[in-house]
Amino acid sequence: MNQQVVELLQNYKPYAFVISIVINIIISIFGFVPSLFLTAANLVVFGFWKGMLVSFVGEGIGAVVAFILYRKGLRRVSETKTFHRPIVKRLLEVEGSQAFMLVLSLRLLPFVPSGVITFLSAIGKMTIWIFAISSTIGKLPALLFEAYAANQVVQSTWQGEVVITIVAVILLISVFKSLNRKKSKDFI
Repeated sequence: MNQQVVELLQNYKPYAFVISIVINIIISIFGFVPSLFLTAANLVVFGFWKGMLVSFVGEGIGAVVAFILYRKGLRRVSETKTFHRPIVKRLLEVEGSQAFMLVLSLRLLPFVPSGVITFLSAIGKMTIWIFAISSTIGKLPALLFEAYAANQVVQSTWQGEVVITIVAVILLISVFKSLNRKKSKDFI
């Protein structure tokens, strides 16, 4: 996938910035597709700092577009029984500076799915401005980490191999934990 995106961006170099942002918007709307491959492609095509800037702009715009679409189309979902659990209800009711700090904090955690944060923010009481600012600021450190990791992988350095190994171990651990939780639920 990464190579096809690199080729697309290189073949349409004058429009590569816009194409990358559009791809990032699509990734944000889906909410579960990782953007690492696009960040890696941006680094290859634009270089490290410009590639990171393109990814940052794309992720910021993508999050806001996804927020607007989720808010328009999925707000009624918050009225279902699932969203009446105390912790979820509290997340949906947060406003103002608390909302700002919550989204900022969640964006700083690299393994919290971006789509979940956007979805919960959109169906809750948070304003678009608070979401846009806190989300964008919070994405910067996570994107720096992602860009560094992607750059190491693209350059095939030993640090890149370590990053891939760590990510693989974390994913394996979370899969095993998920399977164990499912087993214990099925057992009960």
